[in-house]
Amino acid sequence: MCGTRRAGESLAVSLFASARACIDACDPDAKLALTRDTAQAWRAELLRPVDSIAPETIAAPGRPERPELVHPSRVVARKLTSEAGRAALLHALAHIEFNAINLAWDAVYRFRGLPPAYYSDWVRVADEEARHFGLLRERLRSLGHEYGDYPAHDGLWEMACRTDHDVLVRMALVPRVLEARGLDVTPGMIARLQGAGDLDSAGVLEIIFRDEIGHVEIGSRWYRYLCRQRALDPLETFRKLLDEYMHGRVKNPLNDAARRQAGFDHDELELLHGITREERR
Repeated sequence: MCGTRRAGESLAVSLFASARACIDACDPDAKLALTRDTAQAWRAELLRPVDSIAPETIAAPGRPERPELVHPSRVVARKLTSEAGRAALLHALAHIEFNAINLAWDAVYRFRGLPPAYYSDWVRVADEEARHFGLLRERLRSLGHEYGDYPAHDGLWEMACRTDHDVLVRMALVPRVLEARGLDVTPGMIARLQGAGDLDSAGVLEIIFRDEIGHVEIGSRWYRYLCRQRALDPLETFRKLLDEYMHGRVKNPLNDAARRQAGFDHDELELLHGITREERR
């Protein structure tokens, strides 16, 4: 259900209630404004991670009527040799960032009893994902298009629903698998945009890439924290979760340098490379 609170109205004292309002907002401008207001309120210590209401299952976050959600096979091909292809790419990335705002707020809203630093990290991620969406939408508009002009798919939120029962599983699989995929493929997209002469779009992706390394690192850090809390081996637990949720599949290429910056250690990279070698056989 779409939220009704408008930007500028008083925020609830509860960080969790405010995060839920951000998730529920359907209009992109409202979601961006609420995200900005909530992040500012948290930094100003006007919100607290308290709530008497337990988190609810969210089958779908607030989103506008468009874009139409379709199977991934129906998403427009992104050939960057044409302006239309570059617009389709920017739209796909904008949709990912729009979902990433919801994912970051869900990491705040859903998981209770964690250290204040955890909530500060994910509030920051939500704020930066909103900035990324704004940059991509602005660039898309400069090419004569709007967010919603192309079909999109909903794979990110599907994984959010599959991991909403356990913060450790969420940290392992959303930032460290789905979002980390962006670290692998974004440098290639930047190079292709630069080769096509679209330096403005490439510049936006460079900003996003730098920030996303930090976002994945946050996921890595809290994943390891939770493993220590539960006396679990991080590598073996990661292996089991990849088998259970990803069917042991990892795609090439792997950007080892960026993943190291994002908190992956040598053994984890070896695990991922071993899986990709098995996939190629």
